[in-house]
Amino acid sequence: MGVTKTEIFTAEQNRIADLGKAFAHPARVAILQMLISRKACVCGDLVGELSLAQATVSQHLKELKRIGIIQGEINPPRVCYCINPSVWEEARQAFGTMLDSFISITCCP
Repeated sequence: MGVTKTEIFTAEQNRIADLGKAFAHPARVAILQMLISRKACVCGDLVGELSLAQATVSQHLKELKRIGIIQGEINPPRVCYCINPSVWEEARQAFGTMLDSFISITCCP
């Protein structure tokens, strides 16, 4: 598989693609929905409710945290995660702007 050429795209395009990764897997969507409904969560709770392996949940949490859409506070042996409001708003605006920019035209049968 070839290398992705992210450098040929704008910083905004790369950021929107990165934010899109948060919603690109059903497990991450489920994690985000759980965090939204609870306002905060602990990794162990997610594992029990998602019926996924601890390692799988941890990898999804790691990716969501890397993107910045969640934030976590470590209180050993637990980590409490919640939605990062500023990045959530960034995603809402980025996707809203892009989705709202489409004007319906009839070009394909």
